[in-house]
Amino acid sequence: MFGKLGAPEIILILVVIILLFGAKKLPDMARSLGKSARILKSEAKAMKEDKSSAPADPPNPGEQPPAQRTIQAAPGDVTSSRPVTEPTDTTKR
Repeated sequence: MFGKLGAPEIILILVVIILLFGAKKLPDMARSLGKSARILKSEAKAMKEDKSSAPADPPNPGEQPPAQRTIQAAPGDVTSSRPVTEPTDTTKR
């Protein structure tokens, strides 16, 4: 349908992207994409660990719930850390 993409087509696409977004914003976009990928990877790993370590029996009513996990986007980046159960919608209604 689209044919084969060769070097000239790929170079043209990159030039158009640079013109659309500007050279200054591209590193920030790449950094943001990297953070998102790290968060996604850590969440997938945490979900896999939770699934494999889930107890077969339901917990007893007297047991304490597990400690609250915190998602951290990057090491040392405390501004983007938040508890997992915190609501993301902060608008007042």
